Order: sequence, then structure tokens, then C-alpha cells
Amino acid sequence: MAYADIVAISGFAALFAMLLLRVPVGVALALVGVGGFAAIRGWNPALNLLATSPIRILTDFHLSLVVFFILMGALATNSGLSREVFRAASAWFGPLRGGVAMSTVVACGGFAAISGSSVATAATMTRVALPEMRRYGYREDMATGVIAAGGTLGIMIPPSVVMVIYAFITETDVSQLFIAGIIPGLMAIVLYMLTIRIAYGRGLPEGQPFVLREAVASLSGVWAVMVLFAAVIGAIYLGVATPTEASALGAIATLAIGVARGQLNTDKILGALVETLRISVSIFTVLIGAVLFGYFLAITRSPQKLTAWLVGLDMSAHGTLALILIAFIIAGCILDTMAMILLLVPIVFPVIMHLGFDPIWFGVIIVMVAELGMITPPMGINVFVINTLSKGVRLTTIFRGVLPFVVTDVIRLILLILFPALVLFLPNTM
Repeated sequence: MAYADIVAISGFAALFAMLLLRVPVGVALALVGVGGFAAIRGWNPALNLLATSPIRILTDFHLSLVVFFILMGALATNSGLSREVFRAASAWFGPLRGGVAMSTVVACGGFAAISGSSVATAATMTRVALPEMRRYGYREDMATGVIAAGGTLGIMIPPSVVMVIYAFITETDVSQLFIAGIIPGLMAIVLYMLTIRIAYGRGLPEGQPFVLREAVASLSGVWAVMVLFAAVIGAIYLGVATPTEASALGAIATLAIGVARGQLNTDKILGALVETLRISVSIFTVLIGAVLFGYFLAITRSPQKLTAWLVGLDMSAHGTLALILIAFIIAGCILDTMAMILLLVPIVFPVIMHLGFDPIWFGVIIVMVAELGMITPPMGINVFVINTLSKGVRLTTIFRGVLPFVVTDVIRLILLILFPALVLFLPNTM
């Protein structure tokens, strides 16, 4: 066995050992990256990487859109837009049997269009929608399961921070990736609503009376969300602005709308800035570690060797893809979303390119798999968020409630694999 192979195996073993010991993901990736590089090239070159890579990441102009989108979501949360979206959705869908649960799914999609974060969507909707579902007599497992599943829309419907990270590490066009997520995101909303009716059927509570005047009036509360989504995604789709420029526009517009409507005061703005700083530091720490780990992968040629090994199995392209997705699904059960993307995508992306799959399409597929990881045990970060915010609800109850939506997500994943045009139609019109 070649020396580089021994270093690669030792590096991966050390990485997984540190992850099991709960060492922060960014730190673990950086330690293996620098240590593995030093084992082959020496400590001076390795320390030079450690000195230059963080600066390069932190000063990368294109990554500033991560901060702007996080700020946009934090400002939207603090300005109460989520309640207005839920109120409008309830006015229109509430009269249906199970309408409050369906309204929650629609509201999750609406809030996802301005937040970019699944955790933020799940946390916000737990505070807004769970009390309403309890008031109408929904079972705890169903109510929390709907919120957990609906929360995953935060990373599919653009803008999505996870898509930005995928685009950065694969050098893919983030504009096309954003637009590619629209149809799969709308599919998720429709399929989740069907799941509510099919899985729970007659056990669903009756809806509230429909009042046309109130339903029409409720739309006045969601104009801000529509304007923000149209401004950001419309500018990107039409080529009027780059994603970075659009993200800055979205953050400024969210601030201006919140202040003009009297929903953002100094304390709420400062709170949004602090929350943005906290989340941004966490993401960039992992991103720096992933870049250093990428040098380790490059010098050991691990992705190329994996490609050669998988090609040598003489399987079909879709058979190889199935193996890769199974690996991602398993990883999603034990790693958080960002760690999974940053750890595994650089390894398998050369394989995907060799097999001839479209990188934009694969990005959406990976986001779908990441969504599954957010609601499946034992990690299921959305489930843990809801468990923390909903007093008295056990983790097992939430996991039981989310199970029908996991089945729905698997069906949607299969549809996107069988019919790539569902993902690629809109990007091809740009």
C-alpha cells in the first residue's frame, strides 16, 4: 500500500474518531487537513496553508451572500413576517379538513422564501403554528411532524445557504442552483399537503369557517414576503443582479420594510445582527476546515481513487448514484447538514462528473438528501429544535409524526432522479 493511501486511511479514521468525540466539525476537518498535508509535504507548507486559507475564505467577496441571506432571514423573523404568512395561509386553507396543518406547510414554504435556513423555519413555525394546531385538537405527533417536515423547505426553496455552500465547493453557478430549487420546493409543498390528507384522513380536525372578506384581507399582510422573494429571485433569474448583489438587496429591503411598518426597533435589529454573526461564524469555521481538508484530499488523490474504484465496479451510472445517495442518507443520520455537504461532496463530486450527471441537478438531489437527514434519527436537527421549543413533547413522538413525510420525501427524490427536467427546466430558461 502506498504511503499516501496509508495517510488517507489514517486521516479519515482520525476524522471520524474526532466527530464521535464531539470535536467541532470545522476543527476536526482543519486538524486532519493540515496534519495529513504535513505528513506528505512537511510542516512548513502545511502551516502556510493554515495561515493563508482562512484569510482567503473570509475575504472572498462571493461568500458575502451567505451573511446577507442569514441577515435577511434574521430580520424577517424578528419583524414577525412568519405570523403574517401563517395567518394568510390559514385564512385560505384553514377551512379544509386538516387545514391548519396544511396552512403550516404553506407558511413554511413562504417563510423559507426569505429565510434560507431550515432550522430557522422550523423554530419560527413551532412558535407560530404549534399553538394553533393544539387549539384545534391536532395530535401532538402529527402537529410536530408537519412542522419538522415543513421546516426542511428552508434549504430547498431559494434563497438557500446550503445551496450557496454547495455552489462554492463545486464551483457551480449559484444562480442556476437557486432557480433549480423552485419546482422541487413547490412539489414538496403539494406532496406534504397530500400526505396530511392521506396519512391522517378522518382523524384530521374540522376546518374553520371560510370568510372571503377575511381571506382577501389577509393577503395584505404577505405583500412584504412576495416583494422580497420577487426582488431577490426575480433579479437573479432575469440577470439584473448577481446573487451577491441580490442578497444585499434582500437584506436592505427586509430592514426597510420592517422599519417602515414599525415591526423592527433598535433592539430587534441588534438581535438580528447578533444572530447573523453567531450563525455566520459557525458556518465559516466549518467552511475553513473544509477547505483545509480539501488540500488533504487533493494531495492524497482520494476522490480520484474513489472514482476509479466505483467505475471499476462496472455498475450502471444510476446504480453508482444509488450507492452514493445511500452513503449520504446514512451520513445524514449522524452528521449535521453542513458537515455532510462539506465532507462528502468534494469526495464524490468527481465521480458524479465522470458519470455525466448535471452538477445543478445533483446539487438539488443532495439538498433533498440533506432534508431527509434533518428529520431522521438519531441526529434530525429539526426534530431536536422542535423538541426544545415544544414543552412536553417527546422526541419519539416527533419522529413518529414525521415518518409519513420521510416516505413522501423518498418518493419525491425518486421522481427527481427519474425526471431530471423537473429540476433543470427553469435553469435552462435563464
